[in-house]
Amino acid sequence: MSRIFIIGGAGQIGRRLSKILSGKDHSVRALYRKPEQEDLLRKMGAEPVSGSLTELDATSLAAHMKGSDVVVFTAGAGGKGGLEMTNAIDGEGLKTAVAAALQAGVSRFLLVSAFPEALRGERVSDTFENYMRVKKMADVALVQSELDWVILRPGTLRDQNGTGLIRAGLAIPYGEVPRDDVAATLAEIIEQPAVSRVIIELTAGDVPVREAVQKIAER
Repeated sequence: MSRIFIIGGAGQIGRRLSKILSGKDHSVRALYRKPEQEDLLRKMGAEPVSGSLTELDATSLAAHMKGSDVVVFTAGAGGKGGLEMTNAIDGEGLKTAVAAALQAGVSRFLLVSAFPEALRGERVSDTFENYMRVKKMADVALVQSELDWVILRPGTLRDQNGTGLIRAGLAIPYGEVPRDDVAATLAEIIEQPAVSRVIIELTAGDVPVREAVQKIAER
């Protein structure tokens, strides 16, 4: 059993991940910001931890993380709040989380990032361009750290039920993927520690999640 600390635990992927992990008897603690999110996280099997990523400094966040085996960063502004919120959560928030993990002695760190080809060829807003820039720089900050990191870059996220079948690799064609399958992939990566220091692109596919992750572990 592993002890998992999820940043962005009340988000759509974070909630799904909490439910999967707790169902496998892992110990899950999930950071949340709004009071109404506490009960929802408990229902997902997680221990709620109150705190705002935009207000916590690295030392305070490290105190929450201490004793964990793995940190999963699924937080994101989701395009809400404009440039300032994206920069604060997806950018500076990630840097704070990396510093906190190092302080807390939690070496393994999983980050949900963004597929680099997202909406390429389409007309997009300055806000979206900033989002992609911030996501890339967050990836760079994590890769340059001393942590045992894994970066997962899912394609366009969808809410339909997951199939348990994915395509995952170092470089794959752009596509869509259900949030259920993103969460399932994160859970499988947690259970396969040989997956280390690698950037994984993820879409829907025809390979079972466990098999796809195992192939990456054996590369």
